[in-house]
Amino acid sequence: MLNRPGAGAASFDVEREERIPVRHREALQGRPGKVSCDGACPAARDSCILARVMRDPLLFPFYTDIASLPGVGPKVKPVLIRLIGGETLFDLVFHLPTSWIDRRNRSSFADAVIGEVATVTGVVDELKPSYSKLPTKVRLRDETGFLTLVYFRANPQWLQRTFRVGQSVMASGLVTDFAGGRQITHPDHIADPDKEKVPEVEPVYPMTANLAAKALRKFMAAALDKLPELGEWIDPHELKREHWPGFRAALETLHRPTTYDPDAFHRARERLAYDEAIAREIAVAQARRARDKRKSIAMPKAIGIERQIIEALPFKMTRTQAAAFQDVSSDLSRSVPMRRMIQGDVGSGKTLVAALAAAQAAASGKLTAIMSPTEVLARQQAEAFSRFLKPAGFRTEALTGRDRAATREAILDHVEAGDIHVLSGTQALYQSDVDLPNLGLVIIDEQHRFGVADRLKLTAKGISPHMLVMSATPIPRTLALAFNGDLDTSLINEKPEGRQEVVTAALADTRADEVMEAVAKAVRRGERAFWICPAVDSEDAGDASAEARKLLLADVVRAPVEIVHGRMQPLDRDLALERFRSGESRVLVATTVIEVGVDVPEATIIVIERAEKFGLAQLHQLRGRVGRGDKPSSCVLLYHAPLTEQAKERIDTLRKTTDGFEIAEADYKLRGAGDMLGLRQSGAVDFRVFDLNAHARLLEIARYDAKSIVAGDPGLNSNRGLAARHVRDLFAPRIASQINEAD
Repeated sequence: MLNRPGAGAASFDVEREERIPVRHREALQGRPGKVSCDGACPAARDSCILARVMRDPLLFPFYTDIASLPGVGPKVKPVLIRLIGGETLFDLVFHLPTSWIDRRNRSSFADAVIGEVATVTGVVDELKPSYSKLPTKVRLRDETGFLTLVYFRANPQWLQRTFRVGQSVMASGLVTDFAGGRQITHPDHIADPDKEKVPEVEPVYPMTANLAAKALRKFMAAALDKLPELGEWIDPHELKREHWPGFRAALETLHRPTTYDPDAFHRARERLAYDEAIAREIAVAQARRARDKRKSIAMPKAIGIERQIIEALPFKMTRTQAAAFQDVSSDLSRSVPMRRMIQGDVGSGKTLVAALAAAQAAASGKLTAIMSPTEVLARQQAEAFSRFLKPAGFRTEALTGRDRAATREAILDHVEAGDIHVLSGTQALYQSDVDLPNLGLVIIDEQHRFGVADRLKLTAKGISPHMLVMSATPIPRTLALAFNGDLDTSLINEKPEGRQEVVTAALADTRADEVMEAVAKAVRRGERAFWICPAVDSEDAGDASAEARKLLLADVVRAPVEIVHGRMQPLDRDLALERFRSGESRVLVATTVIEVGVDVPEATIIVIERAEKFGLAQLHQLRGRVGRGDKPSSCVLLYHAPLTEQAKERIDTLRKTTDGFEIAEADYKLRGAGDMLGLRQSGAVDFRVFDLNAHARLLEIARYDAKSIVAGDPGLNSNRGLAARHVRDLFAPRIASQINEAD
């Protein structure tokens, strides 16, 4: 039971509250441990979703426990929860059918197509009881011929009672061919046509064991009867243009169809998909508006320091690097907290832009904290920032979990004294004993590796610090809108001058020995090489496993060979990577744990074994580990024949282009959004209905509509605004809560 509101708060109906499942009550409260419905969070406070649900007669039924439905007892409820992924009526009614079965009555047996579901009516001509293990057969006839119903181990009394010779029977099921005649094995429906009818259309749901489809349809109907009609949040012109039904009508159409109409099915699902999209966009628009009202430290542009750093560079900044920094610099100079992402291909120079941002913060007396997913990357970033910022006299240090207590304490003392301007680290940065005074800028490296909670913990170390996130994972524009809609985005799509193009070749794995000899020659020239394997041990991949390949390479290369994989302890993994970076070892055999971020300019060869097992975007990220120095580099894709057509297309695409954005679009077309989300970002949106492949066009419409709603009615107090609150709160626990927390 939740604590009751304090004095002056709206009262709760205890009985109604207990009809909301406990786990859902906790989720609705917002940040666990920080927000509760007591005196500190009165029911009148709009930020508490639970309070709004409790006092809103329209919203409340959606959050009611499924146990309130007839027939959902202690045995059925866990099964139903497993199927629908939740325990409220909202969870139930959004377990949508994947299709409809057309059960319209065929005019004759001849019209029943073999291989399709059909409903037919005929007269019982003969009932052949089963003998031994043979099935019972019921022969029906009509004016066009015969159709047989087949039953295995059916109750004899039921068969005799249901199928009397000369009686008319309506049967529905999958029509198959047997010995040249039509038959239906175990029909889905049997009815007396004079007394009852088989439904013309029937929803098809994803199912689970121990729950009958008939029972699920009964629960759906009972849930729909409890749900109210809500006000309309979609623009009326949009509704008319798309021919969409209302929200509740869409649910009724999908769950209780009366006629078979594939277009109506499509329109109803699309309507609900749009509801998910606009719910999230309303939350994003409100979060942005709230952020714009908060005050952050304005950091004026430091043109002199910027010029000092740029003039000391051994290369020339690209046009898109300069443009990205101007975006960042302008954001930093405002008193509104920056939330910007720099998205750039591997090797495009995002780190320089981030370093210039840190210099602008340092010039204003503010500390920059950089959070990376691993200790190796944290130290690598510290080295890179130090190189860039040294001409301006700014100091960079790394703080990781590996530091000894005395070292750690000394670093934190220097941070407190203001002697350190940039602090690079892992999650160690947001530990409770780490104080970051004057924190003005937070930079998140490889941002898809961190969830919202991680970002919150770090930004909480300062007072509304600016935040810059960096991603080396190009994703198509559609996915970017879905995942990064709460961030302003700057693209860097050029490579710095002097960066070598990586030549990509594809070879059958029968030539692995030749490739190992080529690696050995490169090592003798003073170069280094990566060798990527699809699995750790030989049980999973034979000679293509990391452990087996390390032994084979050591015999051929005659130089130290390191191994890195996900089963190793993080410290051991980091030490192995460090030995490779320093040149102590010349070849690194690894699984995909080194996919992003490891920077070894001396590495000129990467071999990816069983390349057909990897996605396009992942292959491109791996290839990005080479070509980072001034020597020609190569990527060898070793594949195991024969290749599927899709694998051939992936490998051909990688050979033809090194443009990460072009590759991301090709990957999207090949695999769709679902598989691409193997690159899934922590905290990414978990849509129930919205399909990034089918509904991509709706995202921009929803974004525009949501911005219009919030701009015209910031408090969402108009009739349409109140309706917008409803859709936001219905989908908020799944779509918008993380965005709202982050801002």
